[in-house]
Amino acid sequence: MGSTNFGNFDAFCRDSTLPVCNVLSTNHDQRGFGGCELQGIPLSGDRHLGNLGSILLCGIAIVVSTLLLLRSERKKAAVGRREMQLFLLGYIIIEICEIFTVGEFPLSGTVRVAFTGIHLGMIIASTWILLLNAVVGYQILDDGTPLSLGLMLISGAALFIGTGYITLDTGYHWTNEFVPDPTNHYRNIALYVLYQLAPLVFLVAFYVLESVLVLRILGEVRPMIYLTGAALLFALGQIFNYVISPYICNGTAGKIDGALFETLFTLLSVVMIWVFWSSITEDDWPIASQPAGYP
Repeated sequence: MGSTNFGNFDAFCRDSTLPVCNVLSTNHDQRGFGGCELQGIPLSGDRHLGNLGSILLCGIAIVVSTLLLLRSERKKAAVGRREMQLFLLGYIIIEICEIFTVGEFPLSGTVRVAFTGIHLGMIIASTWILLLNAVVGYQILDDGTPLSLGLMLISGAALFIGTGYITLDTGYHWTNEFVPDPTNHYRNIALYVLYQLAPLVFLVAFYVLESVLVLRILGEVRPMIYLTGAALLFALGQIFNYVISPYICNGTAGKIDGALFETLFTLLSVVMIWVFWSSITEDDWPIASQPAGYP
């Protein structure tokens, strides 16, 4: 794959604000890749607060997700209640880390690498847990049981630890196995697969499994509006972050970039996922069209 762009991060880090760029940069931040750089708010000691809008939106996302998590507790008979709460908890941790990784909160490079390792590990673990939420809907295992939650936690923890280790090794150069090379497009096949591809595969599989559940088993259409809305909102956030971001950054003289909108649309997507889950666990489905375990 030496002649392809697979595994290369130079263009992504040049045009977008991504947490993975912190462990690829020699300064362990979002700078040094060329392109438009966020100027942010200047602070003392040649420091800056690079992405205040994203930081504020992360705070809002944490509050909203906490409210959804608490609201889920009220749905005592809902299928996958504990599993959905695990996903929301993972998303909350992601947003806490995002304040210090994407938000460019002033930190030492060593601390930022640590937050980046947790951030990337939780992205993989949380999207995996979301996929397992779709599997739970088929009631192969009873939801909320120690077996169901245990399998979800153990598999999610394995992905978190593996991804976190590779991310930290890349940033701290423990083994020199993943040392980023600017002359080779900052290529890192492991992080490319784990950060760029695996979450996308998990999310597409989640959408397909939930679509089959709703259309073929529940025989309903309305919940698909929420599910498709979540998918479109997430895709819109990625378009802002990967495609439109440099134009926003150049147009605002480095005041904001697409990361702000990515945070916003991802939050809205998570809210729509929760609304979708809530809609298929209501008490108004015809009994004949429900799989075992649904109210």
